[in-house]
Parts: sequence; structure tokens; C-alpha cells
Amino acid sequence: MATNKHATIRYHALDQCFSNPGRKFFIEDLIDACNREINDYTGTSDGIRRRQVFDDIKFMESEQGWSIPLDKIREGKRVYYRYSDKNFSIKKQAINESEANQLKETLSILNRFKGMPQFDWMEEMLVRIESAFKLKTTTNPIVSFEQNPFLKGLNFFTDLFNAIHYKKALDVSYQSFKQQKPNNISLHPYYLKQYNNRWFLFGYNESTNSISNLALDRIIEIKENGKEYLENEKVDFEEYFDDVVGVTVIENQKPVKVVLQISNDLFPYIESKPIHGSQKIRKRTSNGVTIELSLQLNYEFISLIFSYGEEVTVIEPEELKTILKTKAENVLKNYI
Repeated sequence: MATNKHATIRYHALDQCFSNPGRKFFIEDLIDACNREINDYTGTSDGIRRRQVFDDIKFMESEQGWSIPLDKIREGKRVYYRYSDKNFSIKKQAINESEANQLKETLSILNRFKGMPQFDWMEEMLVRIESAFKLKTTTNPIVSFEQNPFLKGLNFFTDLFNAIHYKKALDVSYQSFKQQKPNNISLHPYYLKQYNNRWFLFGYNESTNSISNLALDRIIEIKENGKEYLENEKVDFEEYFDDVVGVTVIENQKPVKVVLQISNDLFPYIESKPIHGSQKIRKRTSNGVTIELSLQLNYEFISLIFSYGEEVTVIEPEELKTILKTKAENVLKNYI
């Protein structure tokens, strides 16, 4: 079965050729037709091989394809192709087995969003798709994704997404864990990011004249304030988080070198799931593996290292040693 790149474009290009009784389409003509359609849709000029077209025809003739009624008519030493049924077209057929399987896979992925406030519309849509194409997705889930539909603040997700998309300035009533009362923030929203099963909003904060990071579960209320939206012209969010673990970016702080000694028991996990993209091995000994990182010492990174307990020892910097030592001493006080 042909499932490679541009397959659908090629199938429909061939279908047009086979449906045209006024012209004889030899293999060279079919190749040209496929290449033109691919170029029109994608702008790429990479040509396909004869073997690919023969494979496509074989798939279209199969039950997994559309069981097309194709005549192969010899003219001298050459063969041209057309449908024996002039009214046939794959556009008029029900979806084939391959398309049905792909659609089922897509539906199973979409099903994981059911029940989340911002995806209420999906319940009806999934039923309509399953009914229209006579599909029945498996009733027993076989894939699970980490998510918490009961997390506070998810009801704001759609409005925040739309505010970013349609460039609307907002007044956000926000109460952090450290505040006794909520405060109002005039925010120009730019970006939404998920970390550790929580969602965070990033945008320009007029009060601080900087990018603010707001957890959705600490938002009390949002509303458009009618102010002129200030475009994001400074932050590339594709690179914004490169020097951190998590979502807390400390403005104007350069990454520091961090050297850690990882126990032999823990290292296979750290190796398969690196702490940060900069992670590299410095040396291996019988006592463990020494790794080096380059990143900011933010809250998420410190919490992660502390969670590994005695399996991780900080070699440098001294600042991180002091922070973790203080945290460990404070934990110990709770058990004395």
C-alpha cells in the first residue's frame, strides 16, 4: 500500500486522467499529470518515478484502495489507461479501508479532548463524523495522555486563545499563591504553553513593562479592555524557553554552568529523559555519572533536582549547592 508523501494528490491526479475518455494517457502522461498536481499544491518540483505510479495504480485497484475498474489498452508497444466505466470516479466512492483507518486514528486522538471545557463542541462533531462515514472507534481506550480536565482556569483557554489570535488587549484579574487579594493586570497576550499538566499565559504586562507569565489556574476573570493591542516584536517563543526547565524565564539572566553527579541507579532514567537540552556527559565512574548543563537556575529546575534527593549531588555552582542545602535543612526541621 502506498502511504508515502503526496499519495492523496497523486491518486486524485490519476483519477482525473482515468476519467477522461477524450485522451489517451500513457505512463509518461500519468507521471507528468502527477508532477503537475504536486507542484500546484506544494510548490515542489521533485519528480516521481515510474515505479511509484505503477504502485499507485496497483493500490487504487485493490480492495484497500477503491477497486477501480481500469482498462489497460495496448497501442503498439505502449499502453494507455482509462476507466472501463465512464461514470466511475474515486470522488464518488465511499472512503477506502486506508482512509477509514487514518480517520479512526484521528478520531481516537480527538476523543481524548472530550470533557474539557474548551472542546465542548467536539462531542457532537465526533458523533456526526462517525455516523457519516459509518465508523465506530474502539470503545476501550488504548492510549492515555496526561491531562487534568478538572484543573481550574481551563474555562479561560478558548477566550485567551481567541484574544491572542485576534489581537485583543485584556484586563486580567489574577491572584498568585503569594497574594492575599487578586490584582488587575493590563495584558497583551502572546502565547499559551503547557508544563507539568498546567497551562500558562505569556504576554506583555503594562505595569512591569515586561513579559509576564500567568498560570491559568490563578486567573479569576478576564475581559477585553479596548486598548490598542501591542504586537509582540521582541520575543521569539520558539527560542524563549531554550535556557530553562519549565516556564519561568528570568529576564536578563544568562545561563550558568551546572555540574551534577548522578547515581548509577538514576542515570539510565536521566539519560533517556534529559534534564535539559544542553545536557552532556563529562565522565563516568564507579560512583556515578557526572553531567554538565547550561541553563538558568529557575524554580522548576531547582524543584526537579531537589526531587531526586540523594541520587543527585551538585558539584557546581555554589549558589545551587546553598539553595538545595537550605531546602534540605528546612525539610529536616519538619521531622525533628
